[in-house]
Amino acid sequence: MTDIINNLYHRAKKNKKRILLPETSDPRIQEAIKLLHQGGEVIPIALNPDDGLPEGTEVFLDHPDKDLWLSRIYEHVQNKRGLERSKVEQSLSNPLLLSCYLLATGYVDGGVAGSIATTANVLKAGFKSLGVKDGTKTISSMFLMALPDGRVLSYGDCAVVPNPTAAQLADIAIFTSETHQRLTGETPNVAMLSFSTKGSANHADVDKVTEAMALITQKAPQLNIDGELQFDSAINPVIGSKKAPDSPVAGKANVFIFPDLDAGNIGYKITQELGGARAIGPILGGFPKPWMDLSRGCGVQDIIDVAVVSALLGDVSP
Repeated sequence: MTDIINNLYHRAKKNKKRILLPETSDPRIQEAIKLLHQGGEVIPIALNPDDGLPEGTEVFLDHPDKDLWLSRIYEHVQNKRGLERSKVEQSLSNPLLLSCYLLATGYVDGGVAGSIATTANVLKAGFKSLGVKDGTKTISSMFLMALPDGRVLSYGDCAVVPNPTAAQLADIAIFTSETHQRLTGETPNVAMLSFSTKGSANHADVDKVTEAMALITQKAPQLNIDGELQFDSAINPVIGSKKAPDSPVAGKANVFIFPDLDAGNIGYKITQELGGARAIGPILGGFPKPWMDLSRGCGVQDIIDVAVVSALLGDVSP
């Protein structure tokens, strides 16, 4: 592990958060819960009992105060959505919705799902029960990319928004930049990626990136950000000095905002498969509390990584 990733784990252990992993029938989740118990990074909470869970795991449906928490959820949902109790009870048969409401009412500090459920269903549950964080209209995602040379980069969006508008691209850039700084402690140098560098090509897709840049400078003027930049201009100091000599970001970017989901998803997987990077995520942004998605092809280490990130994003301390 890089120093930065080690630091994430160390910070999580210092201030343990309660993280719900509802898909307890999945052997990968069972193993992740066992290893989280042993490692002490978070307090893993299960939703349903299962024979594969390690002894001593807290299970919500076996909790002595289960009925009290369900009453709190009924009250929360009725106040928020005006539903009759019978309809609330019916909706809670959905384990993802129940998990999100347990997060919304404070039973846990974060939630991680998606090893079995689709991304669409994980997002739908979050939208329905948690809503959207004040100040944003966009749910998006990012990955921390831990490179073999010790660098940690952030890529966004790689998992959620297929073809973002300029306004959505601005939200993605702000979320990814703030999360990068919060998790790594590094100042974000943000590159808005394109197939063009500083007007080298004319196209509507390039115009979208420059429009997003204008919105970001209004919403987050403190960010060190530039675009449009090609990836080589953004990361390579020699190429950056030639293609964008006046850029404050060219050649030293550590946060990369892709113009669409095709580029983002392909880009992070190339970095992972050919560059040997450890991809931590997807890290969802836009919900008011940490509700995280997993790839259905995730490994046990992926689950643990996302649980640790969920714990840190639920912590207001730096």
